[in-house]
Amino acid sequence: MYDLVIGNGRVVDGAGNPWFRADVALSKGRIVKIGRVAPDQAEVFIDAADHVVCPGFIDAHAHSGIFLLINPRGESMIRQGVTTQVCGNCGSSLAPLNDVNRDYIRTRYGPLAEEVSWDWASFGEYLDTLEAQGTSLNFVSFVGNATVRTAVMSLDYRTPTDAELAAMKALVAEAMRAGAFGLSTGLYYSPSGFAGTEEVVALCTVVAQYAGIYHTHIRGESAMVLDAVTEAIAIGERAGVPVEIAHHKAYGRAYWHLIDDTLQAMVDARARGVDVTCNVYPYLFGQTGLEAMVPYWVHADGQAALLKRLQDATTRERIKQDMRNGLPGWESHVKATGWDTIVVARCPVHEAYEGKSIAQIAHEAGRDPYDVALDLMVTGLEGRGRTAIRIYGQGEADRRKVLRSPLSMIGSDGYALAPYGALAKGFYHPRMYGCFPRLFRKYVREEKVLTLEEAVRKTTSLPAQKLGIRDRGLLREGMWADIVVLDPQTIADKATEDQPYLYPEGIEYVLVNGEVTVQQGEHTGALAGHVLRHTT
Repeated sequence: MYDLVIGNGRVVDGAGNPWFRADVALSKGRIVKIGRVAPDQAEVFIDAADHVVCPGFIDAHAHSGIFLLINPRGESMIRQGVTTQVCGNCGSSLAPLNDVNRDYIRTRYGPLAEEVSWDWASFGEYLDTLEAQGTSLNFVSFVGNATVRTAVMSLDYRTPTDAELAAMKALVAEAMRAGAFGLSTGLYYSPSGFAGTEEVVALCTVVAQYAGIYHTHIRGESAMVLDAVTEAIAIGERAGVPVEIAHHKAYGRAYWHLIDDTLQAMVDARARGVDVTCNVYPYLFGQTGLEAMVPYWVHADGQAALLKRLQDATTRERIKQDMRNGLPGWESHVKATGWDTIVVARCPVHEAYEGKSIAQIAHEAGRDPYDVALDLMVTGLEGRGRTAIRIYGQGEADRRKVLRSPLSMIGSDGYALAPYGALAKGFYHPRMYGCFPRLFRKYVREEKVLTLEEAVRKTTSLPAQKLGIRDRGLLREGMWADIVVLDPQTIADKATEDQPYLYPEGIEYVLVNGEVTVQQGEHTGALAGHVLRHTT
């Protein structure tokens, strides 16, 4: 007798093979048979009704580290069919923490920080905290270079001493032994971008000793995008680690053509033996914090110094000049796309601004858009709530090129939210609720950019392969039973820019480690996810 059987489905196994008809039998959380199984051989029988049965989606790039501590049900992600999220990205993990960086890391999350205990220090203790609480999703995390750097150097904008570099390497090694899957950077941001290439190579040599990977939000995504991809590849090549380039794109019409060159650079690197891949989300706009619009040097020495610089009239003029023109090694997003492409997503101190561009807000107020943006940064630093922004300016042709590349997988760049409680506030990106269904609706069913089987591969076995997770990502006997049952004719994202908190359609069942977690589109309350720890 099997614990559960999913019958009468079209199995898409995750390897890119054409679908085939089969039943899938589970026992003790794992797949034990794929073939013909009678319904009366199961304690629980799910009739897939000729729908697709495929592996659970692995979100290759996400930021749910704190959100799953606040609401372990992972509502907005599990209902998309996501069964595993990869977090600790863009240089920002929730550990290691110490007396040097704890307050800084906490303040990055604004009011949400009050929802969490923050009673861990090491990377292993953080994973233990999440594991003890439970979660509906399997959880993977990198250790972030910004978190490590601030634990050793606070917010100093300089090259580390030999002793400081050794201390950072020791923290990375400790995290890898505790289960981190590798090192992440967010070189586009401060303080991650304070690190030069040599510093990142040094940390990645530690990662190589534990067979981890280097996952990076590269240093620039407009005029610098090719140079930034080249830097990422060089880091992996020199340190001897695989490379994953996060949410690959080019902002600004003048730079869209560079995607051809970046994709070719990855192909050329692989020909040399560098295991480089990328991930992508199926939208033409992103979301980040407004503070990312100012240069590295403005962030140096901590938030008090940042606030002082923003409030000083002379220094503010210098900041505005650098934002207009850019700096060597730092790319100005405002210069690349303009204030009309930068839209307020969340602004606790001025909720009426949400949904408006900085250019529109400035026009309505008769003010300079640079001053509008810098004043919003000031209010956030004063503790009244930081401003999140959406950034437009990506190209549809570029998106299709990256999606079609055999080197790309899917990462939402999102958070596991819920339309209730503490995680229901703000004007978030619709990818939090709709990333994966949108891929299957828009780019598979409607536009046929990908076949169904290709899309499933990019959301399952490819990220599992990259992470070295050998017992998930495929429907095979012996694998953990992370499974989605979806209707390929109705699967669709419902979340929009104006209404981002809408669950998708067409995801009928989601199983995590054999436990039914979504049943006929509704969460069952199961917290069957595992905290996955990397091992060599």
